[in-house]
Amino acid sequence: MPYDLGATARLTAECRDPGGTLATAGGVTVTVTLPDGSTVTPVASENGTGLYRVDYPTVQAGRHVIRWVFTAPADAHTDSFDVREAAPPGILSLADAKTHLSKTSSADDDELRSWIESITSGIEGLCGPVIVRPVTERVTFRRASSLALRAIPAIELVTVVPLLTGGVGYDVVDLDLDPDTGIVRRLDGGVLVGPLLVTYQVGRPIVPAALTSAARIILRHLWQTKQGPQRPQLGTGDFDVNEPVQGFGYAIPNRALQLMEPHRLPPGVG
Repeated sequence: MPYDLGATARLTAECRDPGGTLATAGGVTVTVTLPDGSTVTPVASENGTGLYRVDYPTVQAGRHVIRWVFTAPADAHTDSFDVREAAPPGILSLADAKTHLSKTSSADDDELRSWIESITSGIEGLCGPVIVRPVTERVTFRRASSLALRAIPAIELVTVVPLLTGGVGYDVVDLDLDPDTGIVRRLDGGVLVGPLLVTYQVGRPIVPAALTSAARIILRHLWQTKQGPQRPQLGTGDFDVNEPVQGFGYAIPNRALQLMEPHRLPPGVG
């Protein structure tokens, strides 16, 4: 499971001799490659014959690669781990998810949080951003009366700066943004000159109840996979899955799709 940014990742590896027996290494080098390409070399400790551990305090979000190299005997091991961003978008809180699944212990918290992030991504793929957050987008054009931002609803422009040196930038107070379409125009009716780097806020300050209800239905549907292999249900019931949704397979049951329908993006948008 991913670690939270700032949490300590406990990383382990085994050193074995050519015969496969655990063995104490004469030397061990550990290299962690961070998402930005930089590396650190934490010190490993042995906790039992051939069992090595590193406690690494995370400082960057993203995929990390850890490389263990042992000597005497020669052995090596490469693995990876993920670190969540500081505020990953989640349409449900952990408490909401646990209440919906009637869970009181914390044993499944990490898995539930991963499901929440996955469900949020699925709903946003169909309905556009739900959680308010900043987005930076490269808009490539030469001259136009308007530009169309890709992520909608787009609720506020933050900065509009030239992408190329010597280009034209714009003060956001001089621009009009249509949240529902992402169309940006100059208030004076003038022409926009690109290419531009646009930073803007997306999402819904008030999340529609239909979307949170859909998220709960999807969560219960997906959580059932823990109960054992199940074939996709095909039928006409509210909780059945009649057909796969493009990009999401059988992850979204009918009832959730019906709740999301008023908030779905128009075809070809997003």
